[in-house]
Amino acid sequence: MDEIKRSDKMYLIPADISGILGCAAYNINLQVKSDKENGINSFPFPTILIGTRVKIPRLAFIKAMEGEIA
Repeated sequence: MDEIKRSDKMYLIPADISGILGCAAYNINLQVKSDKENGINSFPFPTILIGTRVKIPRLAFIKAMEGEIA
């Protein structure tokens, strides 16, 4: 988490957050794609699907992991 906080990237990818969430990046990709198809978001932070690529706004992810509302 410290590395993510120090980063200057605007967006994270599933591989960046999979260790923190305790699941495989592939599973994050699958869930985001399923969520978008069903018009929901099952994560406590926003997700972006661009084609087949998943992006997560870094600051929103940090806030969600610290218990703040995204």
